[in-house]
Amino acid sequence: VALAAIGFLSNLATSLTIDVYGPICDNAGGIAEMAELESIVRDKTDALDAAGNTTAAIGKGFAIGSAALVSLALFGAFVTRVRHASGDALFANGVNILEPVAFAFLVVGGMIPYAFAAMTMKSVGKAAMEMVCEVQRQFDENPSLLDENPTERPDYDACIAISTNASLREMVPPGAMVLLTPLFTGLVFGVMAVSGLLVGSLVSSVQLAISMSNSGGAWDNAKKYIEKMPRDSELGGKGSTIHKAAVVGDTVGDPFKDTSGPALNIVMKLMAVLSLVFADTFYSINDGGGILNLHA
Repeated sequence: VALAAIGFLSNLATSLTIDVYGPICDNAGGIAEMAELESIVRDKTDALDAAGNTTAAIGKGFAIGSAALVSLALFGAFVTRVRHASGDALFANGVNILEPVAFAFLVVGGMIPYAFAAMTMKSVGKAAMEMVCEVQRQFDENPSLLDENPTERPDYDACIAISTNASLREMVPPGAMVLLTPLFTGLVFGVMAVSGLLVGSLVSSVQLAISMSNSGGAWDNAKKYIEKMPRDSELGGKGSTIHKAAVVGDTVGDPFKDTSGPALNIVMKLMAVLSLVFADTFYSINDGGGILNLHA
């Protein structure tokens, strides 16, 4: 399993190349729009950006696959560490997922990635709304910013501060959940519960990360496709009701593919690493039964 993870990572140069392609095209389109270049320039950058979303989804697939294999290897190391510490008293024949404690925490572990994704997406929406309010405040206090050739520069630093402060502040709750859940589970409920927790979070994180990466890119490309259509077409083009619905989808899709999806790779690995590091500590409490001594 570990060698398979190394094989995934051996394509790192290719993965990074196709991953970086999308943001470069997206930034080029933004610069073209702000510079008020001809519409044909924006049409070409939009086509390149749509291709970039597809290549980014492929690159994220490599990252998700390698993270899953690394997490699986770390989970195997955790089981082996506990088995050696217990003198083959625990996990001698592997993890029995039909054990009541293991199965119960399999369900709990499966819910962790969904809770994490919901918290991060809510944080993105909250920070975006703060930035919108700041931009509106600057327009209200200084209407000359809306002039064709404004004499004053907007306060860009205020908007940058909102995003950077929010990125640090809003990551505390989901980060604490990922860090504390395996520690609390191992100390209170024992190593059997931790094994179920890790399996549940691994399986759930993989499928959720793949789904988010692909669906986020698809929603973004759907919006771009509608914008290219003429106003008298079936889709109505830019400004139509269908386009407004696609914009709503893209508003959800951006944190899907850029925030929650990639962050789930860290959730997988971090929970497994913490469990492995504290494996001996978990076993030292009632021989792996935790404070509640559930296997007694």
